[in-house]
Amino acid sequence: MIVITSNTTPEEQIQDIVRVIEKNGLQASISRGSDRTVIGLVGKVDPTIAEHLRQMKGVENVVKITKSYKLASRDFHPENTVIDIKGVKIGGEELVVMGGPCAVESPAQIDEIAALVKAAGGQVLRGGAFKPRTGPYSFQGVGVEGLIMMAEAGQKHGLLTITEVMTPEYVDICAEYADILQVGTRNMQNFDLLRKLGTCGKPVLLKRGFSATYDELLNAAEYILAGGNPNVMLCERGIRTFESYTRNTLDLSAIPVLQSLSHLPVISDPSHGTGRRELVEPMSKASVAAGANGLIIEMHTDPDNSMTGDGVQSLFPDQFAALLKDLEKLAPIVGRTFNTEKAPAEAFVV
Repeated sequence: MIVITSNTTPEEQIQDIVRVIEKNGLQASISRGSDRTVIGLVGKVDPTIAEHLRQMKGVENVVKITKSYKLASRDFHPENTVIDIKGVKIGGEELVVMGGPCAVESPAQIDEIAALVKAAGGQVLRGGAFKPRTGPYSFQGVGVEGLIMMAEAGQKHGLLTITEVMTPEYVDICAEYADILQVGTRNMQNFDLLRKLGTCGKPVLLKRGFSATYDELLNAAEYILAGGNPNVMLCERGIRTFESYTRNTLDLSAIPVLQSLSHLPVISDPSHGTGRRELVEPMSKASVAAGANGLIIEMHTDPDNSMTGDGVQSLFPDQFAALLKDLEKLAPIVGRTFNTEKAPAEAFVV
């Protein structure tokens, strides 16, 4: 349920509404737009409370949200959420590109790749320190040392960093070193992890489960939002279908659909979405054309010898740079901005 007031409603009246909501054991979440303020009620709402609120000063309407996800809904937050991380704004006009290896392997490796991501015009360095693998004998990542390596490379080259967190126990240590925490497809419905991320204070990239519906993805995001963390990005990374030529089927329709249902930024992952290097470029462009707020792309200096074995979907550095140059031309056509000529690393705010 949401309470709608105009943007001219005095703050005192808004706080009166909040006090009534909280007095009845509910949580109030305020979203201020350009023409109205929306106060969301989180919890089981008694019909008598709704009628009480409807009669209060400053209230224009009380509307019941029928969707199971409330805070993620565009009904609650009509305007797009823009997440500002050290000056990089995700969810606005600027296209954001996250690039890097599947996993951090060594200080030299991640430093070299960070330099290449920066030179190409990317804003975020990606890399896994903890890797969830299908087989128990596969490379599982280098752990906390990898977090430190990536943090140092990101700071040196003026890049934000994003890394995957797998368990609630590792949220705090990952949040200490990374700017953005990623939830992988296998953990989309790890509700203990999602609850912990709701309290971590760091932006979260939530990847869609490979068999998840849009509704299930948005309900997973709701766990994080309900925990008090408003900075959530949704990621389409491909779903499992009957087609075996590609690793997954990148669901491009998810981008505009999710943007119509939710105010949260939508990121596309064409690397995992296809699993084939030659398809990353066209599907990156298609994602931008579909309205994606950003891309997360695997890039490696020696993909054929990647420790994770995901080299077949990783771009070579020259391919990554060429793609970003093309995106610079494409972005304005679809209402985005993207500039491959970034500020030097020493100008980066840390």
